[in-house]
Order: sequence, then structure tokens, then C-alpha cells
Amino acid sequence: IDFDLILEHLRDLNSLVGEGSSRVERTARGARLRRAEPLPVTLYRDGIAVGHHGAFRPYQHPATQQCLQDIMDGYFPSELQPRYPDGV
Repeated sequence: IDFDLILEHLRDLNSLVGEGSSRVERTARGARLRRAEPLPVTLYRDGIAVGHHGAFRPYQHPATQQCLQDIMDGYFPSELQPRYPDGV
């Protein structure tokens, strides 16, 4: 596992979505700026965890391999689409 390369691809994905930027959110009385909540990806020597309370998954697990392949291909992990249909 090339951790540096994975981190580089994650930084690229973060820059695509404007990491640290705010967007306008409509409210009942007008609008306000809101920052997107980050979704942490924790890399371990023998696996990963995705999300604030994500379960540990070993690198050998097929879903973990698909997640990393999506990242390496320059895409957000496809497993996130059902939970974040408007993007993450």
C-alpha cells in the first residue's frame, strides 16, 4: 500500500470539492453560510475506516479494495453515493 499516493489522491479530491470553503444554505429567515462536514478516512497499516464511526476494514476485504481503487482512479468512493447522493 502506497500511503503517500493515497493521501495525494485524497488531497486532489478534497480540492475538487473546495475543502474548507462555505456554501449558501437557505433558512426560514434568509440564508447563511455553512461549511461542509468533513468525512474522515483513517488509514492503518492493515486496513481503513471511513467516516466518524466507521468500522475498521482490512485491505483484503473486497469493499475496501473497491474504495481504494475508486480513490486511486480519481473518484469519490462509490460506497458513499447512497449516503451522500448530492456529493460528499
